Order: sequence, then C-alpha cells, then structure tokens
Amino acid sequence: MQQNVASSSVETASLSSPLDIRLLVLDIDGTIAGKSNQINQAVQQAIRAAQNKGIQVAIATGRMYCSALRFHQVVGSQLPLITYQGALIRDPATQRTHRHWTLSPQTALQLLEYLEGVEYQLELSVHFYINDQLYVRALTPETEVYAQRSEVEPIPVGDLRQLLDQQPTKVLALSDNQSLIDRLLTDLRQRYTPAELYLTKSVATFFEATNPLVSKGTAVKYLTEEVLGLEATNVMAVGDNLNDQEMLEYAGIGVAMGNAPEAVKAVASWIAPDVELDGAAVAIEQFIL
Repeated sequence: MQQNVASSSVETASLSSPLDIRLLVLDIDGTIAGKSNQINQAVQQAIRAAQNKGIQVAIATGRMYCSALRFHQVVGSQLPLITYQGALIRDPATQRTHRHWTLSPQTALQLLEYLEGVEYQLELSVHFYINDQLYVRALTPETEVYAQRSEVEPIPVGDLRQLLDQQPTKVLALSDNQSLIDRLLTDLRQRYTPAELYLTKSVATFFEATNPLVSKGTAVKYLTEEVLGLEATNVMAVGDNLNDQEMLEYAGIGVAMGNAPEAVKAVASWIAPDVELDGAAVAIEQFIL
C-alpha cells in the first residue's frame, strides 16, 4: 500500500492508480459513532451518497452482534455483519452465520486465571461473551457504563468458571486505568504467540482476546473475496484503533481517524479528521464522492 498520510485539513490524496472502490467497511466506536453513541447526520448522508453510487457498505466492529445491529440497520447495509473483531460474521437478513470462531474452554480458563490473579484482579472487570450474551463475575461501575453504551444486559454469575462447558466468542477485560490495560496487553503478548491468541485493544480501556484466526483483517478479506468476489484494491476501510489495523492494512484504501493512536495512523493510506468532526464523512467525500 502506498503511504500517503494527510492531516485533518483534508489534503487531496495522491494515489498511484485510479480508485475502483466497491466496498466501504466502517468501524463503529470512534469512527462513525462518537460520544453521542449515534451516527451523526453528516456521516449518514455521506454513507447514503456512497450507496447511491453503487458502493456496498459493511460494518466491522468489536461489539457484540446484538449491540452492533442497530448501526447496521441505520447505515442500510445489505451485507453480513462483522462483529467481535470478526469472530462472528452473521447476515441479519437471512440469519446465516458465515463464521463463528471461538476460544477453547481451556484457553478461556487460562486467561481467566491470569486476569483474576493477584496482579490484576482488583482493577479488572472481566467479560465473557457466549452465544451473544455478556456474562460477568459481578456488576462493576465499569461494566455498567459499558453495558449502557452497548445497550446490553450483563448477566452476573459469580464464578465465570462455571460457564466453561461452553466456548466463549471473546474475553474482554476493562479498567479505567489505561496504563494497566497497556501492561496487560504487553504481558499477554509475551505469554501467547499470534498463533495461539489474537490480542488487541478496541479502546484505550478495553483489552480483548479471541481465537487466533480472528481479526477484522481476515473478516474483511473473507467478505471481500469469498462473499463478494472482489479484491483488496476494491475496498476502503475506516477505523480508529488497534483492532482496526489489520483491515486498514488489507484494504486498498485504509483510513485512520484523527483520534486514532499513532500506531494505527502509521499503517493508514490517509488520516481523516476526528470522529467528533465527522471524519468518516470527510473520508467518504474524499475518496468516493
């Protein structure tokens, strides 16, 4: 991918070949939805205009399927919905599950014991996601804030080990202590190889673990090549955090939001304004409209 990073002043991108974008892939939080937890009118209008030009639109998010569904409906997507970083891909129209890659009970148990160990247990809220439901040890203030934004009802069960006759889609640990989450990610990347676990952050306070085959990159590749019969050069992807890196690297045009970490901006083709400045709409206007 040609590196061409523009500032939020929206300079004209200079790319080496004509664009043939046929698929627009959008992250939700920090990309099309900011503090309001809604998609602003300007972003909705830009998405509609892209669709009117024949561009297909997909959502790729770390959110639960049930939490992401309303965004999928608002943007009018006709494609399968990519959720849990790509661990679950399901078509809302047909209810066909294209992919559901889970964690083994043994791996989930190892993670749980680590996250509940002496070093982290007092500062982390641990979430298990099974069959598109959220299970927690107990309701914490951090979990309640998460649940409110996600519009889901957490199920407190005490000991999460009792759920491990099933396979979690994802394990998440959250804490308002951002440096703790950074240290946790670093520590577990030293304990597990990429072939054993996919580890990432979706926001600064969320550590996430899934099946090692999972990423938004593999999910978007599947949607592009297997479902739609397109190529990476036909894809424009927009995201804002570490869990978006793989899909930005895969896409012919990978757009990082202005609010993205530097590591994400570094792999992007172009940098849009912040989410609160409707940066996704600016990116769509720049490359599609």
